[in-house]
Amino acid sequence: MGEHYYSKTPQVSSAPKQWKAEIRNKVFSFTTDAGVFSKGSIDEGSKLLAETFKEPSIGGDFLEIGCGYGPIALSIASDFPERLVHMVDVNERALALSKTNAQQNQITNIQIYESSGVDHVRSNDFAAIITNPPIRAGKQTVFSFYDGAYEKMASGGELWVVIQKKQGAPSTMDYLKKLFGNVDTVAKKKGYFILVAKKN
Repeated sequence: MGEHYYSKTPQVSSAPKQWKAEIRNKVFSFTTDAGVFSKGSIDEGSKLLAETFKEPSIGGDFLEIGCGYGPIALSIASDFPERLVHMVDVNERALALSKTNAQQNQITNIQIYESSGVDHVRSNDFAAIITNPPIRAGKQTVFSFYDGAYEKMASGGELWVVIQKKQGAPSTMDYLKKLFGNVDTVAKKKGYFILVAKKN
């Protein structure tokens, strides 16, 4: 099997690049690199997820599972400075880039650390968990993200997911409905679905 952006230690040669993107009506500066997801620009699904996200009604921290170089979590952390946002990924290069991008954009209400799914996540009562799951890692891995999110979420917390219809939105909706007892489609754009499931 070839190397993917969900590899722990990318072997592909480093080739950093910098660019800017507008997310949630703010301009952010990002450094990206080979061996991470969507290195050339923020992908449409991630942007739609970041811009659709709404603050949950309950207090507590946020978590992004599979943060990559950080565009979703950092843009949300910037908008909600009173919330602590945990950012986890298995990819060491992505985590280093997330730290760089947090510094570049002067965002401090974050914790960035390694975790495969939620294995090493440092809290059990998140108000919101956000993910653009690694579809290429396979359905078992993607569904394990959802299971882990349910375990790590406070009662009344929300899971926010972006997934394309062709990448399995219907099966994800079925799975979340069984797991949470509910799932809503809160946005659709260019084949991407933003799904929200609430833990009751």
